[in-house]
Amino acid sequence: MKTQPVRNPFSFVLFGAGGDLAWRLVVPALFALFRKGHLPERFQLLGVDRVDYDRASFGNHLAQSFGDQTPEAWSAFCEHVDYVNADFLDHAAYGRLDDRLKTGESEFGDQTERVFYLATPPTLFAPIAERLGQAGLAEPRERTRLVVEKPLGRDLASFRTINASLTQSFTEEQVYRIDHFLGKETVQNILALRFANPLFEPVWNRNYIDHVAITVAESLGVENRAGYYEHAGALRDMVQNHLMQLLCLVAMEPPVAYDANDIRNRKMDVMHALRPIVPEHVQELSARGQYGAGWIAGDKVPGYRQEPNVDPDSETETYAALKLHIDNWRWQDVPFYLRTGKRMPAKISEISIRFKPVPHHAFPAWADHENQPVRLTLQIQPDEAIRLRFMVKEPGMQLRLRPADLVFNYADDFRGESPSAYETLLYEVLVGDASLFMRADQVEAAWKLVQPVLDVWAASPASDFPNYAAGSWGPETAEMLTARDSRSWLTPAAARDS
Repeated sequence: MKTQPVRNPFSFVLFGAGGDLAWRLVVPALFALFRKGHLPERFQLLGVDRVDYDRASFGNHLAQSFGDQTPEAWSAFCEHVDYVNADFLDHAAYGRLDDRLKTGESEFGDQTERVFYLATPPTLFAPIAERLGQAGLAEPRERTRLVVEKPLGRDLASFRTINASLTQSFTEEQVYRIDHFLGKETVQNILALRFANPLFEPVWNRNYIDHVAITVAESLGVENRAGYYEHAGALRDMVQNHLMQLLCLVAMEPPVAYDANDIRNRKMDVMHALRPIVPEHVQELSARGQYGAGWIAGDKVPGYRQEPNVDPDSETETYAALKLHIDNWRWQDVPFYLRTGKRMPAKISEISIRFKPVPHHAFPAWADHENQPVRLTLQIQPDEAIRLRFMVKEPGMQLRLRPADLVFNYADDFRGESPSAYETLLYEVLVGDASLFMRADQVEAAWKLVQPVLDVWAASPASDFPNYAAGSWGPETAEMLTARDSRSWLTPAAARDS
């Protein structure tokens, strides 16, 4: 993350300021940037919500997410905090918001930036953006930004509707579609690993790589998100956004420069090259599952259908896997396997690049007692690390081969405090760098890719749910997805070490 402070004064308008997202992630990230000296002396955080707060009570509400660890810094931060009680659908409220902004910015100068962050349900994105535009708050375009969280729609048609509403008032360059995965250090390091090291780029292609497996596993169940999750499911919640972003970073061509448009153009090249999933092939290219009761870390946990506020006959998938191909010169015939699931043995996110075996195996069969594929693993969570596994000879008189690892671990090599994903992303919003944010055409291409899967799954509800036990790595159908190609999912590196 860059270390120079944000230069221009700014107003950060947080819609949904009384909600969980603002309290847990957005404001803590802003406070961390302030505490580390990354924010300018002149700025204001203006919370907007229907909750009956005033400035003092809003500050007290926010303070509950920090405890008493940094009272002096928090007190200084609160001098920049204000609150507007408003109904998001009330046109008159935006006039009051404009007045409050102008009052707070009276001494900021002509270069003041404005950020409107919508920490609200997606159903409010369009009406808020529309009312901001009608109130003249989308201007000046070069210094005004709109930040929206996922989910951006629940299918291709709804995304297009939402996006049309956003871009009616704001230009594409003003809209920042946030995906917290792109703020994680290991995810950002994919480009550095690939394009700053001559060791990897020459072998980063179909001649040397057998396949790529991307895993995003969660040990938690649906928790308190049943109202959202029942209408979303794993494919919409994780694959269409998070996993597709990881795939693009692994597969993209080198950018000409580290520039937002150039990087996002290279990602779009990948999206264009992804082989479409036709309805008649959905069965062989995808797998879905729903967790039943099981054991995690020694605790008995209920099945998805027994979770609070979940339909006892729910057909919502809590596990989704896809097999994808990229039809271009670099990746032709290299399968990309993507999987995500809830109530799995551990919370783990990783990208595993599996290399092809050597063309001629000169060693006798008895020497290779632990034959494993040579692979490069990018661990995103819980521990951020890069791990290269390769074969070595064991010490001793006999010729015996076994795997060994070279490991780079962020916590070991960089002792300083690493910024959270939201710190990184909010900093990039404030300096106007869109490199880590999704462009509309990329989101639309991702919806196009998964839409046939959504349609087939909706038309043919699963007859075997629940089909994997909590605490397992998913349903048998997911194992078949790789087994058809004489491959298999490997236990993630972080899980093997725990």
